[in-house]
Amino acid sequence: MVEVAGKVAVVTGGRRGLGAALVEELLARGARKVYSTARSGFADERPEVITAELEVRSAESVAALAARAGDAEIVFNNAGVLVPEALLSGDLDGITETFEVNTLGPLRVARAFAPILAANGGGALVNMHSVLSWLAGSGAYGASKAAAWSMTNSLRLELARQNTQVVGVHAGFIDTEMVAAIPRPKATPAEIAARILDGLEAGESEVLADDVTVAVKAALGGPVERLTFASAG
Repeated sequence: MVEVAGKVAVVTGGRRGLGAALVEELLARGARKVYSTARSGFADERPEVITAELEVRSAESVAALAARAGDAEIVFNNAGVLVPEALLSGDLDGITETFEVNTLGPLRVARAFAPILAANGGGALVNMHSVLSWLAGSGAYGASKAAAWSMTNSLRLELARQNTQVVGVHAGFIDTEMVAAIPRPKATPAEIAARILDGLEAGESEVLADDVTVAVKAALGGPVERLTFASAG
């Protein structure tokens, strides 16, 4: 298990939404420094927060962040996009971008930071998934998150040899800009951030951040026809 107090963390997509809430919660728990990233430059007046530009689709951009954040001990792969393109009729470029950001982006970050985490004692890698990792009906987004879930489970095995805790986080709808137009019950970013860090500090491998996610995970052993976005409401 990894305690947050005194640690140095990286939060991708930390400018707003859940990422901003993770930065807040990390500081509240005593993190020494937090690198917070976004696709474009931004300012944060808190002395413990170091802002950085990051494009997770670019290996060069990820490498530049890793070179700057060589003291990182906890990495949160939070950056993502919601492009629910239908797999058969949706724009293929949109589908490709979704996988580039939601699946390959976290992998690029994990590959760049794995040796840094090893050098700094092991630390932790936290990957954001979704309840839609397990539910059909959200097209490219759900497929990209399902792939990310599988990737996280394999990274957990590969990183165990260097004593890196790997945490996969599944959550339903969170009250952020990304899902503002979806009329579903939503948890606050602060609630989810607190549950993620509770799980990290408790040594958990997987965090089910809300009731709907717990219910869907329990249904995975049932008929696949029931695992649809509509049935989870």
